[in-house]
Amino acid sequence: MEQRELKRDLSNRHVQLIAIGGTIGTGLFLGSGKAIQLAGPSIIFAYLIVGIALFFVMRALGELLLSKAGYQSLTDIAEEYLGPWASFVTGWTYWFCWIMTAMADVIAVGVYVKYWFNIPQWIPALICVIILLGLNLLTVKLFGELEFWFALIKVITILALIIIGVILLVMGFKTDAGSVTVQNLWNHGGLFPNGVSGFLLSFQMVIFAYVGVELVGVSAAETSNPKKNIPSAINKIPLRILFFYVGALIVLLFINPWMELNAAESPFVKTFSLVGIPLAAGIINFVVLTSAASACNSGMFSTSRILYNLSKNDQGPSKFAKLNKNHVPSNGLFVSTLVISAGALLSKLIPDQAFGIVTTISAICFIWVWSIILICHLRYKKTRPQLHATSAFKAPLTPFINYIVLALFAVILVIMLFSDATRPALLLTPVWFILLFIFYWTRRKKKINL
Repeated sequence: MEQRELKRDLSNRHVQLIAIGGTIGTGLFLGSGKAIQLAGPSIIFAYLIVGIALFFVMRALGELLLSKAGYQSLTDIAEEYLGPWASFVTGWTYWFCWIMTAMADVIAVGVYVKYWFNIPQWIPALICVIILLGLNLLTVKLFGELEFWFALIKVITILALIIIGVILLVMGFKTDAGSVTVQNLWNHGGLFPNGVSGFLLSFQMVIFAYVGVELVGVSAAETSNPKKNIPSAINKIPLRILFFYVGALIVLLFINPWMELNAAESPFVKTFSLVGIPLAAGIINFVVLTSAASACNSGMFSTSRILYNLSKNDQGPSKFAKLNKNHVPSNGLFVSTLVISAGALLSKLIPDQAFGIVTTISAICFIWVWSIILICHLRYKKTRPQLHATSAFKAPLTPFINYIVLALFAVILVIMLFSDATRPALLLTPVWFILLFIFYWTRRKKKINL
């Protein structure tokens, strides 16, 4: 993304708030409804477990980024410690991760619009894609400014929810579903109303809620003072997780008995409806709609830049390295947008299953990317012990925590195999990796023969 031909018009203000806003999106605003339906109040523990695991992934990434000046992407790290194949597969998988995430956001746009208009989901999804394509063809500065304000709206919305929830709790406010009380956490079947199985099955959607958390470290690396900004950005992650994820979910469950929330609508919108403020519920629906649209916008932006970098590093077709007059990699943008628009098609073909399928594929691919970070860190510690010894930002509890988190990811993949909702996507995703390896070895063979 930071090749010299691309304009560097994103300020530190843009980068930092986009990084925060990027981890608060459709996974929390819409996906948490499905996760709560599966796990009940125990969803709080699932968010805590995955959040803690990803903090250690980020600490590993932070140490790697600071170990050598010049790292511009995850693919640089993968190539250095695992070889060109890892760089190629991880680079293209990272692109695919964001394609799937943007698809989920487009599908969510269709779901949110149905709050006001009873029209097929695919229509607003397709309109959203066309509008965002036009915006992305303009300057990067406009993109940064739009995303800054959209991210700020998301942060303010969660702050407002938590403040209002605490006020309602203190007042003992009564909704149509009952009183706002801490006892809602355990009064309706206990903390684990659907047993351990429901708790475990929620992990896929929890993983999806955290996708993009690695952008906090990568974006901090691209600011003027990475030695200061990387530790600062990464060490704030636990606080953000506790506040924006766990805090918001606890307040939701204080206000709503968990059975009142479902996968078909945003629990945030449902909460304000229960409180009896229909206008506020409509406003919150607009906020989560803009959140999904802005997340899709970020997906388009990042996927076009990933294709640009892959092309510049001779890991993709050379046409993706061409820029338009606004210094935007338009060829990569058009290709990414075309693939993302498949989300609108899925909304038409399988409106009820579309969101679950793409979020599962996205979660699986992000597990690959996060695992590569941990494995690279293990290789770094083994092959460059002197760098680790002198590191000013050592990842804690290594190498043991790396293996524990990798084992957690493996367990989550196994859990997905036992769920009817996630099994098809899990069995389908290896096809992507098989095709990548075939493509890589074919390209390598051609280069050797030249």
